[in-house]
Amino acid sequence: MRLSIAEALRKAIHDEMQRDEKVFCIGEDIGIPGGFGGAFTVTLGLEKDFRERIIDTPISEIGIFGTACGAAIMGMRPIADVQYGDFIFCAMDQVVNQISKLRYMSGGKIKVPVVIRAPVGVTGRGAQHAQCIEPYFISCPGIKIVAPATAYDAMGLLKSAVRDDDPVLILEHKLLYGSKGIRAESGGIDASSEIPDEDYIVPIGKGVVRRKGKDVTVIGFLLMMHYNLQAAKILENDGIQCEVIDPRTLYPLDLPLILNSIRKTGRVVIVEESPKQGGIGAEIGVQVAENISDYLLAPITRIAAPNTPAPFSPTLEKFYVPQPEKIADTIRTLIKEY
Repeated sequence: MRLSIAEALRKAIHDEMQRDEKVFCIGEDIGIPGGFGGAFTVTLGLEKDFRERIIDTPISEIGIFGTACGAAIMGMRPIADVQYGDFIFCAMDQVVNQISKLRYMSGGKIKVPVVIRAPVGVTGRGAQHAQCIEPYFISCPGIKIVAPATAYDAMGLLKSAVRDDDPVLILEHKLLYGSKGIRAESGGIDASSEIPDEDYIVPIGKGVVRRKGKDVTVIGFLLMMHYNLQAAKILENDGIQCEVIDPRTLYPLDLPLILNSIRKTGRVVIVEESPKQGGIGAEIGVQVAENISDYLLAPITRIAAPNTPAPFSPTLEKFYVPQPEKIADTIRTLIKEY
């Protein structure tokens, strides 16, 4: 069957709740009969089968993550929903100081298997509902970060996250959900996949080559992975072959996959939606430089948003978020100069 990311996430949660009675969901408006099923329909209808394990909370991120932390310590496996990734900053003490640290501080005696679902990305809602939050958490030891760009990966990574004994932050891009009806996102693109009938997981820490090429390695995740594929298609007409890599997991990063590709192409372009300053591109770029600088034929190149908050104007949004044409132009220039 073919599912959108929202549908794949919903089925993954349903499967995991059916498989393990310790799994439960907690968040704002996630199980109200007649409601949306969370902000983007991911939990729509789950309360019909799991009424006692779909917990609606007051508007209190501190309460959501404090409860999730305590429940995880006591052996439960909570899936916590923050509606918008921006709102997780209201609960940074619970997430960064407690959930992410307690396993280390207890010498491994305490497990904190909390899954954090965080919608991210620019979608016409202004600066406080548009942030890509991964740069804030990449420097937080103790928490894994996954970023699925397809429905197949969304289902497999969420199942891996639920079964992991460490906390896992799953980033979900609003333009990739494929939500329907009143929650459909303007400008969304198709990230649906054929989903097999049998149970499967996508291992945390394993990236994938989405398109093979010999001239340049292009790295991007979530929406930028799709834009990179579009840019690679544009560059076909110029005879430029891009190798497009989707890391799928930002921490732990599949560095061997990335380095092997760059050893082959000699060039690397890293594309991200968050501001360039202190971004994932900076982290990946420096790891490339530390390991295989002798293989590089050209400078490590980053394409990212400007160092400003996300704008509200649709015109400015399009300038702010790297577009396929801009990615293609940058790669074209890089190949020409080096």
